[in-house]
Amino acid sequence: MKALVAALALTPALALAQQQDFSKVQIKESTVAGNVHMLMGEGGNIAVSVGPEGVLIVDDQFAPLAQKINAAIDKLNKGKIQYVLNTHWHFDHTGGNPIFGKEGRIVAHEAVRARLSSDQKVLGMEVKALPKEGLPVITYDNSMSIWFNGEEVRLTHYPAGHTDGDTTVYFTGSNVLHTGDLLVVDSFPFIDFDNGGTLDGYIRDQEKILQTLPAGAKIIPGHGPLAGREELERAQAMLKETSALVRSKKEAGKTLDQIKAEGLPEKYKSWANAFIKEPVFIEMLYKGVSTAAKAPAAPAPVPAPAPAPAPKK
Repeated sequence: MKALVAALALTPALALAQQQDFSKVQIKESTVAGNVHMLMGEGGNIAVSVGPEGVLIVDDQFAPLAQKINAAIDKLNKGKIQYVLNTHWHFDHTGGNPIFGKEGRIVAHEAVRARLSSDQKVLGMEVKALPKEGLPVITYDNSMSIWFNGEEVRLTHYPAGHTDGDTTVYFTGSNVLHTGDLLVVDSFPFIDFDNGGTLDGYIRDQEKILQTLPAGAKIIPGHGPLAGREELERAQAMLKETSALVRSKKEAGKTLDQIKAEGLPEKYKSWANAFIKEPVFIEMLYKGVSTAAKAPAAPAPVPAPAPAPAPKK
């Protein structure tokens, strides 16, 4: 994995995090549905629920962007931030925790608190533990709900996928799902093998999300533009096809270098991005299929949400 670490360590996303230069980043807002809006900047997409009870956010990008994020939220609702939900522990989704955690209560899966409260490594880079104010104060195991701004906000844990602490957040009345990094739109995903992620688990988690996704639901992905069922199905098909291809070539005795040289089908060339280029993704698949036998059992079925009522105007 040394080549994988070296390749990833030079990516703009990590370089930006290390340099902490966010002066030119702009926070762009778009209305999703019902109470929910989406903020895009640098790092993971942020969901914002606004209403008479105040503000709830899902993920918070990087600490230096907190002032810009707050300004964008104030344009939607000047109420107090009551809750900060984390979809997983990675710093591009939780970097603002120490700031937003002083105002709202941070909620996450129990594995997220465990990782944020101690030093970690990701992509060969040291990530320091967050201070007390940046840690989740409410944690859960399998699922939980928060009733806020007139709707149920449902958190569901999906194990051993992108990491070991992935959470999806479903706004039941608005019919909006935030997937965290279990979906990145039309781009190769990152699977954090060092922090509980698995290839087969990632595929199973996407399958389960598709099985329980309500009709017409809008999806806020971890990265990329607003999406829906079509984008998630496309991501699932890509991952199944490419992983099966790499698995078959490996079983046929081909080396990693040979598989890289042959590359992936032409239709997936555009999925390469600044973070995960094709050779890096192939290496990730190669490692993932080699550990498939160690992947945990599929998660227990999650009941499908009832059809969402139309949000009140």
